[in-house]
Amino acid sequence: MVTMQQAAGNCKLNLDMKTIDIHTHGIRGYDTETNSEDEILRIAEIHGSCGVSGIILTLYPSTIEQMRGGIAVIKNAMVIQKKSLERDINTSNSVPSEIIGVHLEGPFLNKNKCASLSPDNFIEPTEYNLKKLIEGFDDIIKIITISPELKGAVQVIRKAADMGIVVSMGHSLATYLEAEAGFNSGAKGVTHIFNAMREFNHREPGIAGFALINKDIYAEVISDPHHLHPATLEMIFKVKNPEKIIIVSDSVKETGLKSFKQPVMDKHFKLKGGSMTITESAQSLIQKGFDKELIFKCISQNPLRYMMLH
Repeated sequence: MVTMQQAAGNCKLNLDMKTIDIHTHGIRGYDTETNSEDEILRIAEIHGSCGVSGIILTLYPSTIEQMRGGIAVIKNAMVIQKKSLERDINTSNSVPSEIIGVHLEGPFLNKNKCASLSPDNFIEPTEYNLKKLIEGFDDIIKIITISPELKGAVQVIRKAADMGIVVSMGHSLATYLEAEAGFNSGAKGVTHIFNAMREFNHREPGIAGFALINKDIYAEVISDPHHLHPATLEMIFKVKNPEKIIIVSDSVKETGLKSFKQPVMDKHFKLKGGSMTITESAQSLIQKGFDKELIFKCISQNPLRYMMLH
């Protein structure tokens, strides 16, 4: 039986199921912009202390060389973590989140929907650039976010999907038809629905409308108090196929350093990332009256199915 225990200041949600956050950049002072495997392992430990079983660490867009450097650090940390788990070395009071792999949020994104990301690091989607980016790391790159409307994006989506990488569409000005073309080329998800994408319009529902209506595509949902209006969250859960909703944290290094009621902003006062872990988000939604079993699926069965981990 699924149970939930809450205590003041305790973010852990005790479940008899595996939970996974497929979109996290960092937490409590640590993030993936680091050369330190120890800092990567600290991210896993902190998420683990919050009851998150597995994480896919997400890299910001940067130069190809810098992104490859970030992937290499995560790969080394995964090796260290695996060895420590095999030897049952655990100095903390909780089991760390398993580092499952890497989510590349870019660099093949639309500069007009950069949000808090640096558009200077967005580059043209070509098969050459894709190969240059991921060569040698095919085994740990699990997700890549691409804007489907960009010239050459459909071909890159098809190539990445054929390689077994989950393609998510986001940071995008895609129309409904352009999003549909990306889906038909192999894209499987949409990155943080409604955020950093074409606004929904009654004459052009765009990528957000496509994500809501298409019953087969998955949609990431940041369900902290700042990214989506409560009525928008309610609409998503009423309209979207419930098996395709995935709650993500989109957490960054500032997440958890102050109350989740305060938005995590960059220096330009743009939302930089989420303010809650996925377990905190689940607790909050259940307290607001959302169906408990459905919410649990959005942090467990749904992302695991998305990543074909069960």
